[in-house]
This record gives sequence, C-alpha cells and structure tokens, in this order.
Amino acid sequence: MKLLLVEDDPALHKTLLRALTRLGWQIEVCPDGRAAFGRWRATEPDVVLLDLTLPGRDGLQILEQARHSGLSTPVLILTARGTVGDRVTGLNAGADDYLAKPFDLDELEARLRALHRRHTDNSMDSPVQRESNALRFDRQSGAIYHQNEILELTPRELALLRTLLLQPGHAVTKEKLFESVFPGELDVQFEAVEVVAYRLRKKLVPTGAKLMTLRGLGYLLKVPH
Repeated sequence: MKLLLVEDDPALHKTLLRALTRLGWQIEVCPDGRAAFGRWRATEPDVVLLDLTLPGRDGLQILEQARHSGLSTPVLILTARGTVGDRVTGLNAGADDYLAKPFDLDELEARLRALHRRHTDNSMDSPVQRESNALRFDRQSGAIYHQNEILELTPRELALLRTLLLQPGHAVTKEKLFESVFPGELDVQFEAVEVVAYRLRKKLVPTGAKLMTLRGLGYLLKVPH
C-alpha cells in the first residue's frame, strides 16, 4: 500500500517512515505544500496523510484543489489544529478522517487501514462510473449525480450513499455503513450513523430513491425503475 505523507516535520518523517514501513506501507514524503498537489497526481497513492500547516501552501488548499480536479484518494488530515471547528472545516473540504497531534501510532495505523479498506470496498466495477437507475456515481470526481445534477451532500452522506449504491435493493448492515461513514473514529457513538441516514433520506426525496430502515438488518436503498 502506498502512502503519500505531506508533512514538513523531519522528526515526524523519521518516526512514521520507521513505523509504517515496518507494517508494510510504501512511503512517499513531500515536505513542501507547493509541490504536494503535483506529487499527489504523479505518485497515485492509496492514502494521503496530510498536514495542514505547510510551507508554501496550506493543506486545505491542496485538498480542495485535489477534490476539484477529481482526485478521490482517501485523505487523513494529521495536524495540531484539533478543535471541532477545524475538524468540520477539514471534513467539508473533502477529508475522510482527522487525527489531532499528538497521536498514537497504533490508532493512526488502524485509521489508515480503515480508509484504504473502505476505498477498496467502494471501488466501482466500471472504470468511470456506476449507475443505479436515476442515481449515478462518478468515480473520477467522487460525486453522485441525479439527472446530470450533482447531489449536494456532506462527505458523510456521500460515503453512506456510495456504500448503498454498491448494493441497490439489498440490505447493508449498520456496522458496514458505520465503518464507511466514520472510519477509525473511535470516539463516535454507533448511533451516529442513524443521524446521517436521516439527513440523507430527506435529500433523496426529489430523486425518487428511498432509504429504508430494516430493523435488525440495516438499511436498503430502493431506486425508481
């Protein structure tokens, strides 16, 4: 598994290179914010570990450019900015997970593997997109369309719907959905996935798709024929 580490702290480079290489990761280091986007596109990593405070360019700017250009690589933000507001800003910019410094190496590795596993599980069979009647997932941009219009979804709503689109008409367990929506977030209660499902259900009303709750089983996406 290839990891792009965008971080300017040499001591942290040394620590993560030693620890993650031992666990089987192939690490590419980029300490300069100005070069990060080009390195991201060139190396095609499986996961990006991104600091926010970088020389030359802010990490959020790099992330936003990557998402706007269609790069869907899962991103874990690693930073000293650990407030709730910072977390929300990072997730809204397109991050998949957020870990504040200082951190535990075991937790970091677990979150990286969860991100990689979720991204692999959600990979579409088609090289470009997968369709489910009126809903269409564009793999390159990471967006979901309804009648050629992008659905305005939060990153967590998008993760939930992407997972359900893999199995339209079939139940998906709440455990699998939780892992997709909150990868590696040990401090989030299991019931939080119900809040995301509730908000997503309301946004799906104009599409004709229905998000059904199946007690004891999970959720099922019904799409119009």
